[in-house]
Amino acid sequence: MPAAVTDVLSAVLLLAGATQCLLGAIGLVRLPSVLSRMQAATKPQTLGLFLILAGAALRVPLDSAVTLLLVAVFQLITAPVIAQLVGRSAYNGGSVQPRLLVVDELAPRMPREGPEPPPS
Repeated sequence: MPAAVTDVLSAVLLLAGATQCLLGAIGLVRLPSVLSRMQAATKPQTLGLFLILAGAALRVPLDSAVTLLLVAVFQLITAPVIAQLVGRSAYNGGSVQPRLLVVDELAPRMPREGPEPPPS
């Protein structure tokens, strides 16, 4: 692939990844509930990181690109697990507002602790 095409493709991937990370950060600040903030913290950030890593992989030697692939795999494995743990902790701690949930699949399985939510 010619160098100019690689440069342009790398720049597009890096900018798209940075945009995804920015949108995730804005969502993290602006969204109202714990679960929606968790969504903004994991999904766009992971996609943004993948795009940035792909853009960087086009610019580095092959052995470094393999290292970037390992970073992407590690992120793909750890982000859903951490989101699951944070979500369950928030639910169990009473930070999740039940009236905002469409379906509450954890209600029969987990007793809620923490303060009772204010009446709506």
